[in-house]
Amino acid sequence: MTPKKWAMALLALLPLGAGAAMPTQLAGVLQRRLQGDRSGACIAAAVIDGGVTQAYVCAGGGRPRIHARSAFEIGSISKTMNAFLLAQFIGEGRVTLDTPLAQLLPPGAQVPQFQGQPILLRHVVTHRSGLPALPPGFAPPDMDDPYAYLDENLLLAALAQTTLTQAPGKHFEYSNFASMLLSAGLARLGGEDYETLLRERLFLPLGMRSSFISAPAAGLAPVPGHMSNGRVTPPWTFGPNLAGVGGVRATLGDMVAYVQAQLGLRNSSAAEAIALTQQDVPTDGEPAMGMNWIKLPLGSGTVLLHDGGTGGFAAFAGFDRARGRGVVLLSDTAIPDIVEIGAHLFDPTLPLPPPRRLARPPAVLVDALVGDYRIDDGQRLRLLRRGSALAAQVDGQPRLALGYDSGGDFFAATVDVLLRPQREADGSYSLQLHQLGGVRIARRVGAVAAPAPLQLEPQALAGYAGDYALLPEFTLRVYAEGATLYVQGSGQPALAVTAVEADVFVAAEAAAQLRFERRDGRVVALVLKQNGQELRGERR
Repeated sequence: MTPKKWAMALLALLPLGAGAAMPTQLAGVLQRRLQGDRSGACIAAAVIDGGVTQAYVCAGGGRPRIHARSAFEIGSISKTMNAFLLAQFIGEGRVTLDTPLAQLLPPGAQVPQFQGQPILLRHVVTHRSGLPALPPGFAPPDMDDPYAYLDENLLLAALAQTTLTQAPGKHFEYSNFASMLLSAGLARLGGEDYETLLRERLFLPLGMRSSFISAPAAGLAPVPGHMSNGRVTPPWTFGPNLAGVGGVRATLGDMVAYVQAQLGLRNSSAAEAIALTQQDVPTDGEPAMGMNWIKLPLGSGTVLLHDGGTGGFAAFAGFDRARGRGVVLLSDTAIPDIVEIGAHLFDPTLPLPPPRRLARPPAVLVDALVGDYRIDDGQRLRLLRRGSALAAQVDGQPRLALGYDSGGDFFAATVDVLLRPQREADGSYSLQLHQLGGVRIARRVGAVAAPAPLQLEPQALAGYAGDYALLPEFTLRVYAEGATLYVQGSGQPALAVTAVEADVFVAAEAAAQLRFERRDGRVVALVLKQNGQELRGERR
């Protein structure tokens, strides 16, 4: 289940491209991404564009360990199915998007409000409930299966201890906590266990006979998930009625059927509710949302998508109904760039992420990162030096040695932990902590040994001005106004950037770094680094 903080899901400075034809050699695309990748992942993929093209490819080459009867954990793509059930109950007149969440929960449930403003169902399916990413006090006894110990009683007890710090609907904050509450509420509203509701209302009407939560069909082969060192990791399990947060497993064929239904290519009793989940749910700010579908521009159209990630899996599903195109990716290893791969399959002018290879972390980066951090849910994270590398320790968890890869990420090889450094406007670093099916932010505790932002004269800033072509159809314009430098991508609003060292600027709003290159003292190119990827553009 991955709350990607959707500005992080795709390059926030880059739009999806102009809609070039999708690749015809799907297996070749996957081989270019996976060959030599540190993860050892295997990916099952499908592109829907008139017909259906499928491929099964592994990082090590050779015969894939996955096949058509392999069932993968799809993680947070399950939330779009949660939204489907809600849409059916809306169609039946039993609730609306303006129904308070409290009405779906047991009588007496203590649901927080903010200055009298309740959490509505529209807030939950657009991730604006105000509830935190995880229940307060969430402390899994088994990190390999972190959600197994949770039940509805524990969830409601955590809810009673939760205080909203902002009005529901105000800000996007991805919340697995809210999605589990909705899942339990839908099962209560439907009068059946959650798996039965999904099977009878969605899976059977769409012919998804190999999809399940805890009861696989005969002859199905549930795929084991893998850590990046190849270790098999146990499947994630959920309380019987909490699985709408990320508990569905499915084969590639079933996910193709699901995306075909989203494209309107399968007539069934589910069609009306599916269409309702795709309608705009008005929000205050980005990202644009349907009901648990993220909406991103693709040329003159729109792609609706969701990704998913559990301890040993990554998944992606996206579609453009107007153009009849869809993409499905199912990985048996939790790779960090599943959305970027999916975006490339929609539009090959977008860069395909390169293989992630083991690398030595820069000594200056290690020096800058050592220290204590506070995670946004209150836990403390400590980074310690371990020779030329780093080790990490979260409160209550064992100390972990961290590897480093060519994408700039630190990772633990044996457990579900990935740390992505983010440069801040003051020159220091914060961290994205990818763990437990989510993304949380860890910020420095106490004094930060970082230089103050550089103050550059307008004449010096003007030396960076110019147009930099990062992609065939995307140019980054750089210009100065007074004492501020701005960057503006094609068709995008301008963002102010801050100098943190010589020729290095940070766009904190987009979690991006710009490094300018010089030749004979003159700026000739820039490199945009964001989300573990780099794009270089020559100055025109």
